[in-house]
Amino acid sequence: MSGLWVLQCRPGFEAECLEEVCAHSGGNGETLSGAVSIRTERDPPPLAELVFARQAFRQAAALQDLPPGDRINPILAALAAHAGPVSAVLLENPDTNDGKELAAFFRRFESPLRSALAKNGLPVRRDASRRLHLLFTDSRRVHIGFSEGGTGSPLANGILRLKLPRAAPSRSTLKLEEALQVFLDERQRERWLRPGLSAVDLGAAPGGWTWQMTTRGLKVIAVDNGPMQRELLDSGLVVHRREDGFRYRPTRAVDWLLCDMVEQPQRIAELVAGWCLRGDCRRAVFNLKLPMKKRYACVQDCLERLGMQLRQAGVDHELRCKQLYHDREEVTAFIALL
Repeated sequence: MSGLWVLQCRPGFEAECLEEVCAHSGGNGETLSGAVSIRTERDPPPLAELVFARQAFRQAAALQDLPPGDRINPILAALAAHAGPVSAVLLENPDTNDGKELAAFFRRFESPLRSALAKNGLPVRRDASRRLHLLFTDSRRVHIGFSEGGTGSPLANGILRLKLPRAAPSRSTLKLEEALQVFLDERQRERWLRPGLSAVDLGAAPGGWTWQMTTRGLKVIAVDNGPMQRELLDSGLVVHRREDGFRYRPTRAVDWLLCDMVEQPQRIAELVAGWCLRGDCRRAVFNLKLPMKKRYACVQDCLERLGMQLRQAGVDHELRCKQLYHDREEVTAFIALL
């Protein structure tokens, strides 16, 4: 089914987001600030299958020059043909400095908007199947649309907000925490992140990713020539190996391989492939640092090579990749051997 879609992404990656969606769904579009607009030949894949998009909805209307004294009535008029309950009303903004300045406006606007929507046939009900999105590029311009299920995110802007724990050695711990919540469901987290399981963290110093696993009771071999946080080493759950992450091999298979080393993405993909092919790990979370140009092509190349090597060796696996909110010039990938 064709349609006009709006997808949000990390600012600076609009071209990659547009290229990826066009590759999957055909059509053509334009880049916005922290988002893209595309008229597709087919519906885009679910968000979980897209690397660069963090939010998506089918556009129902786009309004310009909303009068400051009466923004609600034009929105109600645009939604007159779309009456019915919604599970959420998401006020959204581009993840830019200008977009973040809309927070104060949203606080004043949300309550009267919700009330007006409910009175005009769009009440919020938990059992409703669709979400209503209002993406404001500024306080007078808005893209309005709907998403259902996995086509969009129930989180405003598709962003999972996390707070940096005081005890964490570095902010990088948030990347792994977000990855574990995005790639694993609650049951998988209970099974695969329980006390007593094992992990190897390549490029571990100062210990942000190692800390994330030890808080769950896992035992970690932290591989890095740099220093680790002293509290981690005193926990009794961490063994620090001052070795080259590309040369280190475990004496027995571990449950998790973690890798956040700053290195060419193709080399990291080859490293992870080797661990999986040898049976050194059962699951892995790893980051691919992206080049300045051809970033979508780079990601596709790394994932296709990794997947091809495992398929040729007859290794059943699940491979997913996402540019997380806490990523910067990188993407995070997850692989599980089945």
